[in-house]
Amino acid sequence: MFDANFQEIRKNMFDANEIEKIKQQKEEWQKQQVDPLIEKFPEQKKQFVTGSSDPIAPLYTPDDIENFDYLRDLGFPGQYPFTRGVQSTMYRGKFWTMRQYAGFGTAQESNKRYKYLLAQGQTGLSVAFDLATQIGYDSDDPICYGEVGKVGVAIDTLADMETLFDGIPLDKVSTSMTINAPAAVLLAMYIAVAEKQGVPAGELSGTIQNDILKEYVARGTYIFPPKPSMRLITDIFQYCAKIVPKWNTISISGYHIREAGATAAQEIGFTLANGIAYVQAAVNAGLEVDEFASRLSFFFNAHNDLLEEVAKFRAARRLWANIMKSRFSAKNEKSMMLRFHTQTAGSTLTAQQPLNNTIRVTIQTLAAVLGGTQSLHTNSYDEALALPSEESVGIALRTQQIVAHESGVAETIDPLAGSYYIEQKTNQLEAEARKYIDKIDKLGGVVNAIEKGFIQKEIQNSAYRYLREVESKERIIVGVNKFQVEKEHKLNLLKIDLQVQEEQIARLKRVKEQRDGLAVERCLVDLRHAAIAGENVMPPILAATKVYATLGEICNVLRDVFGEYKEAVVL
Repeated sequence: MFDANFQEIRKNMFDANEIEKIKQQKEEWQKQQVDPLIEKFPEQKKQFVTGSSDPIAPLYTPDDIENFDYLRDLGFPGQYPFTRGVQSTMYRGKFWTMRQYAGFGTAQESNKRYKYLLAQGQTGLSVAFDLATQIGYDSDDPICYGEVGKVGVAIDTLADMETLFDGIPLDKVSTSMTINAPAAVLLAMYIAVAEKQGVPAGELSGTIQNDILKEYVARGTYIFPPKPSMRLITDIFQYCAKIVPKWNTISISGYHIREAGATAAQEIGFTLANGIAYVQAAVNAGLEVDEFASRLSFFFNAHNDLLEEVAKFRAARRLWANIMKSRFSAKNEKSMMLRFHTQTAGSTLTAQQPLNNTIRVTIQTLAAVLGGTQSLHTNSYDEALALPSEESVGIALRTQQIVAHESGVAETIDPLAGSYYIEQKTNQLEAEARKYIDKIDKLGGVVNAIEKGFIQKEIQNSAYRYLREVESKERIIVGVNKFQVEKEHKLNLLKIDLQVQEEQIARLKRVKEQRDGLAVERCLVDLRHAAIAGENVMPPILAATKVYATLGEICNVLRDVFGEYKEAVVL
């Protein structure tokens, strides 16, 4: 009996009597040393908070994690619950993929940027599409005037995709594409380009974002209503499981949720709730969890509060592992792994004193690496003002490389584990995120929560609180509400001329004139029949792209069948 009790105490890492002693001595320390200082320096009475406005205690000790169980809560890297990482050797085996998000103007211009980045040591591509492409319109549509090529590359047909990847071997490069509502079309174009290069679909590796639920609450580049949008996603799951097995079929994105103003706990909770909805939709469509779950990936934000962000990544991994195991009865450990890409926080970049953004991005890079990311994009210092210049994107890439090769933080796995503060914060964020998921479950799931405005309102309230803190100077933003300068440093910014739009429209016109119009019409009819009949739409979309049907033509067929989503007003 004694041995059993002793083992139980050892299991929880800290002896109960020892914890009580620590509590008592902490109280004495507070009374004898801290309180007298606070009386002398009243400014220390202020409430210190994290980047998410959560209170921070002045000191953390074992009593803050007294029920901590090493094997249950931490375990080992590459093993359930994956708190310490999804790979057993993490960066000692291979650095994270350095994947700079890029794309602007025409496919030809973006192709040059990709080749430059690859020559500079980038290890994966990440494609930014312009707004017209993101919402399924062709560049010659009047609604797109002034937007073509502005925030990403314009892609209208397979001809653009062929130019975009000209001279880039798709069997050697992993490509991520930030595309959601028309994700099936862009994936089909990518597969068709690979086939023309002689690369079978089964050899392709990469990711499509394909996360439509977060568009309804945080980003806005949706086309179709939620139910047909979810049907398109499960069609992609089914198709890729058989035809493109190495492809990550969705990148469930907390990044834009955080950019919209969410806290760290909300970023975890709402992102994983979306993940639950996608898994459930796939199961309802007849897929076995272990057939597709290993190809799910996530996309998170790296914000300024370094320690809170590290804890966020660890909490998200542990919570997702538990969800997949207990809620969906996943048997394969790969189905329980939360693998994620990270992007540094665009919302933290300032137009004032833009060179300061280099320091912010460095802190955020450290947070992502210390938190165990699988791939990373680092923002450029000029992105609060324009698309990044070649110089600024080069510095952003060098930031990753210096952290990887010179800082030493990648040489041991999960180096902040065991910190009383990190473990307490990891536990706290996991618990708060779980509460959000439980609330969404009670509302009937994510789609119902979106329709009722719950998620949108929670994010709006957090964003408003943060803004009030900045405006009142409770939260200092260097160069914005403190340490301003009268004369700003002038930058050479990248500007996209309207001529880009004219060139893109002319290119699209030539493609339409040279293609087989009857073949296009036949393929679009086949797509309409598949969409109406509930058949998988990936094969007819692929067929349509191969005969140079445009993105807008394909999306318009689906608009006719599925309708368009109209956003509800949330007060």
